[in-house]
Amino acid sequence: MKILPFVLLGCAALSACKTQPPRERNPAAKIAFTGFKLFDGAGDTPIPNAVMVVENGRILAVGPAGRIAVPEDAAVVDLKGKSVMPGLVSNHNHVGAVDGMKVSLASYERANIVRELRQFERYGVTTVTALGVNTDLFHEIRRDLREGRETGADLFGADRGIGYGNGAPPLPKEFSGPALARVTNAQTARDRVRAMRTRGADLIKIWVDDVLGTLPKMPGGIYRAVIDEAHRNGLRVAAHVYSAPDALALVRADVDILAHGIREGDADTNLIRLMKEKKIAYVPTLGVDESFYTYAEHPEWLEDPFFVQALSAPLAEVLRDAGQMKALIRNPTTDTRRRAVKTNQKNTLKLFKAGVLVGFGTDSGANPWRIPGWAEHRELELLVQAGLTPLEAIRTATYNAAQVLGLEDRGALRPGRRADFIILARDPAQNILHTRTIEAVYNAGRKVERP
Repeated sequence: MKILPFVLLGCAALSACKTQPPRERNPAAKIAFTGFKLFDGAGDTPIPNAVMVVENGRILAVGPAGRIAVPEDAAVVDLKGKSVMPGLVSNHNHVGAVDGMKVSLASYERANIVRELRQFERYGVTTVTALGVNTDLFHEIRRDLREGRETGADLFGADRGIGYGNGAPPLPKEFSGPALARVTNAQTARDRVRAMRTRGADLIKIWVDDVLGTLPKMPGGIYRAVIDEAHRNGLRVAAHVYSAPDALALVRADVDILAHGIREGDADTNLIRLMKEKKIAYVPTLGVDESFYTYAEHPEWLEDPFFVQALSAPLAEVLRDAGQMKALIRNPTTDTRRRAVKTNQKNTLKLFKAGVLVGFGTDSGANPWRIPGWAEHRELELLVQAGLTPLEAIRTATYNAAQVLGLEDRGALRPGRRADFIILARDPAQNILHTRTIEAVYNAGRKVERP
């Protein structure tokens, strides 16, 4: 990951931003959590009997019970038999695009975005990255979250993002302009990058994909101009990508983040070598292609409260329509999507084992099928199915994902960092599905209201 300063409204760097203050009755009071099994997120050996002291939304101390004293003035929360892990950090989401089963610019309004951010938070996703398709409202809500006027997952993002002409992303025309910059030449692309920097983008997003051969693809001259101009302005670039040749071309052009996994072709030794040399991050989004067909294959999910509570009423109705579920399977792209998932998993495991920085994301919120909160826990399961251990999967979704964003104040449960954590009833190292046994979520020391 290249060391380039992020540009934020009122912040010199991401880690310097004002965090959302705790909302306990007495935010300044110390709380000591005791007796739990600690998963610190960084991949260290779990600690079976840990103590964590929290004050003002930060971790004061954390470690084995024999080494960490419980302050006399701390309220004590006994978590014997529980597990604690960091809040999930997602590098690839979208907000405000979906309302029920509709994807429209009209959905991009405060109440809908805040509802999504609170759903992410309830599912333990305490940091999200809205990777493009945002209006000016994004910056307003981000500021309100940081200053405590709104509650929900902490929010980072790519402003509008840059697509090519009438190519990807395949969104209704109404998004172009207020929520998406579409360009056809390099100079306009540079102008859009500078405008996004002025508005306070955390990073720049581009789409380099022909969507299974159905749309024109962004030419290299344009994406190289975007990358160059972004770097001149202290911003990094995340690229939507699908194929191995495009991934290699973007890596050679010094892109900073591949914002999807390679789903066509192989991540070969040359690509891996360049990604490691240039410190380029990789965000697999394994569930993206699976979301096109998986609900028709897993009807048992419809009875799982953890899944059901994430559904909008219109989506729940569609999922119970047998005819629509059969139509998902009959879609002519379904077999291609299935192969894409397997290819993505194979390449993700290869890159992870080779030492490339593998982050975490789902593209949740981009359409009704990618469900905020639920998608992130399914992604952890898909990472384990790809060959990662549960602890390795958790690392991608916490410590690694924070590193992808350049954040040193979260992603691991360590002194001085934000008190973003999830209390689980069961041990996630034994089974990754145990990340779904959520008993409580804390975001910057504030206990999240959950149904």
